[in-house]
Amino acid sequence: MKLNLTKPIIFFDLETTGVQVGHDHVIEICLHRVMPDGTTDTRVERIRPVDQEGHTVHIPEQTTAVHGITDADVADKPTFKELAPSLIDYIGDADLAGYNSNKFDVPLLVEEFLRVGYDFDLSKRRLVDVQNIFHQMEQRTLVAAYKFYCGKDLEHAHSAAADTIATYEVLQAQLDRYKGVDYKDRFGHISQPVVNDITALSNFTSNSQWADLVGHIGYDAHHHEVFNFGKHKGESVERVFEQEPSYYDWMMKSDFPLSTKKVITDIWQRRKQKKLDALKAHFQG
Repeated sequence: MKLNLTKPIIFFDLETTGVQVGHDHVIEICLHRVMPDGTTDTRVERIRPVDQEGHTVHIPEQTTAVHGITDADVADKPTFKELAPSLIDYIGDADLAGYNSNKFDVPLLVEEFLRVGYDFDLSKRRLVDVQNIFHQMEQRTLVAAYKFYCGKDLEHAHSAAADTIATYEVLQAQLDRYKGVDYKDRFGHISQPVVNDITALSNFTSNSQWADLVGHIGYDAHHHEVFNFGKHKGESVERVFEQEPSYYDWMMKSDFPLSTKKVITDIWQRRKQKKLDALKAHFQG
């Protein structure tokens, strides 16, 4: 089924040095851009991973065993910082789609942009995670999804290009398979969420209970930010920062993703502004 698009959508996949969003780096990216008229183009880049001092980061052998990319393969490639402007230009205002992308690829892509000084804004982008459709409707893996939906074996799995194109084809097949199919969520609500509409797909596959991209900060029933980890799990972030300011300092100095630090900094600044507004109101009164 041809995607019903109002603006471009980019299917993408990352190969990385590891799986820790706040620590690891992108070493290969594939961007498969689909235009509203159905035309497509693909960009694949190998990237030399570097740390904050500009030193090349070693690709662990256990990671190479998964995707086959070695230090030698990226030794003469540009760094993410060097590629960032052209990647920003290529992506433009496109929506984003991938496989397990909301939990890993999107947070790590945002992290890489933040590391080199680009605030990659997601607020006007719709995010479609094809894995979430698959897991909620069938619950399997990309190789199994490709076989199940497309009737083909996925060759060269764990290469960014093969995984990206397979993800695009799987979504098209999902739209055909689940047209008019009921889905019951954990609250017993029945709907038909898999429709040819990027907003609806984004809503169905997004992590709406997360305030940050990786789930360290969530929302309670009143849509207030709460911690999803540690000794303050389930507690209000703003209240904890009020009662224990050192916890904010600890998080900012620890190995949390920059995108998480951006969220807690916004909460910290919001708390300070409330105190200033209360103080002004007191003196004006």
